[in-house]
Amino acid sequence: MYDLIIIGGGPAGLTAAVYARRAGLSTLILEITVCGGQIINSQSVENFPAIPQIEGWRLADTWQKQAQALGAQVMTAAVTGIELEGERKLVHTAKGDFEALAVIVATGAGHRKLDCPGGAELSGRGVSTCASCDGAFFRGRKVAVVGGGNTAFEDALYLSSLCETVYIVHRRREFRAERQLVDAVKGKANVEFLTPCVPVEVLADEKRRVAALRVRNVETGEETTLDTPGVFTAIGMIPHNEAFANVLRLDEAGYAIAGEDCESGTPGVWVAGDGRQKALRQLITAAADGAVAATAAAKYINSLK
Repeated sequence: MYDLIIIGGGPAGLTAAVYARRAGLSTLILEITVCGGQIINSQSVENFPAIPQIEGWRLADTWQKQAQALGAQVMTAAVTGIELEGERKLVHTAKGDFEALAVIVATGAGHRKLDCPGGAELSGRGVSTCASCDGAFFRGRKVAVVGGGNTAFEDALYLSSLCETVYIVHRRREFRAERQLVDAVKGKANVEFLTPCVPVEVLADEKRRVAALRVRNVETGEETTLDTPGVFTAIGMIPHNEAFANVLRLDEAGYAIAGEDCESGTPGVWVAGDGRQKALRQLITAAADGAVAATAAAKYINSLK
């Protein structure tokens, strides 16, 4: 029986654990893979206050060690649901059930998959969601980036320093990325824009690796085949909240309906990080959510005791 169970070991979950332990709560973090969330795939984090630059994995590792040094427990387990039993919350996992007085859901969101033939089949075989992780494999070669937001343009900017040519494929003529990023990418001579275009098929070679990407212009219907062994996707995120629909209020996109107080609408359950509705999904806002949720959980638990 724990005071608090935190589902998810990303920036929101780890910060929640730090604040929970400082408040004297017995705390368990349940993480399906490794702690750190999306930042472990970031080659360089440069927007976190007081830290000019740090590798994503290093920041995550330091964060986890801080939480554990304070006494938080970390377990690798896939959480399958939450059951309410009065004041107790029963958290079901593949490794058994755990009880707590309060729960913070901080499962974040994952990358949306490329929805065309070959997109899923060739994932990890030339189709990637992490330019900083896999970009070096395509040094001096041609790659495509699918998307029009900040992540797509950050990926394109990074890849332009490694690759011969970077194609940006976007379904609209306008981009959602910040103007500064768009201008920076447009200033690169080896970046080409294919708009308004959508991926039609990712083609494989005889070794079942990406050989090319076929795209279609949505206005003219004309199709073009790009001879590129690397396809990087940055087409949005999908929140990981499905298993908690009984304790979270979800919008049409699957994000938890919760404000800056991180309250889920279910007593004793909070939601923190990228999985909730919010205007800005950044490292610092996830950490802020974790602090808010853990502080509220501590007040709730103390009121029960």
